[in-house]
Formats: sequence, C-alpha cells, structure tokens
Amino acid sequence: MKTPQISIVAPLYNESESFPLLVKRINALMDSSPLAIEVVLIDDGSKDDTALKIRQLALTDERYHGIFLSRNHGHQLALTAGISAARGTEALFVIDGDLQDPPELLPEFYKLLQDGNDVIYAVRKKRKEGIIKKAGYHLFYRILRSISYVEIPLDSGDFAMISRRVVNVLNKMPEESRYLRGMRSWIGFKQVGFEYERDARAAGESKYSFKQLFQLAYNGIFNFSEFPVKFMSRIGITAILISLVYFLTVVIKKMFFAHVIEGFTSLLFVIILFSGVQLLALGIIGEYVLRIFFQSKNRPLFIIKEEIVDREYI
Repeated sequence: MKTPQISIVAPLYNESESFPLLVKRINALMDSSPLAIEVVLIDDGSKDDTALKIRQLALTDERYHGIFLSRNHGHQLALTAGISAARGTEALFVIDGDLQDPPELLPEFYKLLQDGNDVIYAVRKKRKEGIIKKAGYHLFYRILRSISYVEIPLDSGDFAMISRRVVNVLNKMPEESRYLRGMRSWIGFKQVGFEYERDARAAGESKYSFKQLFQLAYNGIFNFSEFPVKFMSRIGITAILISLVYFLTVVIKKMFFAHVIEGFTSLLFVIILFSGVQLLALGIIGEYVLRIFFQSKNRPLFIIKEEIVDREYI
C-alpha cells in the first residue's frame, strides 16, 4: 500500500469476541475515506485466539499491521509499542479494541487536525459503566487536575488523534511507568477537546482490573504531580504542631493545676501518631524509589515477538 497518512492504533488483549465487529467497522471507515489509512493492531499477549485472528488479517490485507508482544505488558506499554511502529505521516488515531471509542469519529478528528491542532483528545460526556467506576473516574480526574503541574484535561482517556510531530516527541520519552494521556499533555502544542458519548463494550468484559486502574492512577499522580512529596512535608508539620499543642497542654496543667496527664492512653496516642506519619512518609518515598529503580535498569519497555507489515513477517 502507499505510505499511510493516518495510522489507527488499537491494543488488544483477549478481544476475540469483539474482533470481527472491530474489523468490520474499521473496514467500512477505510472504504469510505479518501485518506490512506493503516491499522496497527497490537496483541498484548492474549490467551485466546486474538493473536491468530490478527495474524490471519495482517497476512491477507496489507492495510493491517500486526504487532505481537512476547507477553502481556499492559495497556500503556502495548499502546506505546503500536505508537512507535505506526507509519502515519500526518497523524495517529488511538482507539481501544473493545469499540468503546468509535472509529467512525476519525473524519471529525481529522478536520480538527487540519485546522491546526496537534492533539485532538476525546472528552467523555457520558459513560456506560457501573456507578462505582463512573464515580471513581470522575473523582480521580478532578483530584489529578487539582494537584498536577501539567494541565491534564478532565474526563479524557487515551482516545485521541495526535500529529506526527507529537508522536515523534512521544517516542523519545523513555518513562517506564507510563501515563500516556499525561505525557501527551506535557508535550504541549495546540490541543483541543472533542466531546463524545463513550459506548459500552462491544463484547466481553473489561480487562482493566481495579488493581491495574489503581496502578494507572498512581502513575498519573506520581509522574505528574509534586503533591505527594509536599503532602509528606505538610503532614509532618501538622504532626509537630499537634505534638506541641499536646506538650503545652501538659505543661500548663502541671504548672497551674498541679496535674500531669498520665497513663497508657496518652503514650499510645503519641506512638500511633508519629509511627503513622513515619510509615506514610516511607511509603511515599518508596513509591519514588521504586520508579527510579525500575527506570535505572534501562530495560526495553516492551519486547516484540513478531511483526507483520505489508503482508510479510519482519
């Protein structure tokens, strides 16, 4: 195929059920578009036959570019692998393989790209998910926005169109604990939001466990905020002030009322207060040390087992 103008990048993990519908909708989009489009599908170590379906498709349709990772690296690293391999000369269109991000919005995103925007990020005005998840997402984005030193858009995920020059910068960023929507915002250039209704999954269940969601949240907070370190200092000062107040209370009672607070309860209060503050401080420091430790190993972010481009293995 001729050099693609746009690359659609979609990481997949155990998406065998939704795969046929994903391909059907993307094919309809490409057939109706005047743009030269390639589709980069990344198999993130799937345990079902997702990899087989990607392989069969990439070997028969040159518009599809298949990337197969050596194991499950996680959504953010699988997406990173796809972004690094995409050949779109104008932009990349990043979607999820579960079809919660409608590929049919590509023409509207492309219009905004032509208007001079480098990043068009999708803003979820409505989500078809459980009330606990919706409340958690809503709260997290607002907390992160309030403490981050980068202006990260509210209710915006990885669904976006990013220009080639932004992609080139993104590919130079070697973070091991990746939070791509934050990295995208940090790069800058002209960015604009596009509101849409997030669909329910086409099939199957979400592959993001609560543990993985919390890990992603930690990456956002610790990678794009100074708040944890400053919070540690503030809570230390607060603990000292509480201790001073307690100390002054004891002194005043001793001097003016000839009474000293005694007993196991008061001692236990002081021990718990300072032990809690110290453990919290160690935990926050530990988060940073762990990130430095993993980054200092300088291992590759992902390992590609095989790749199919233009119907050939490379």
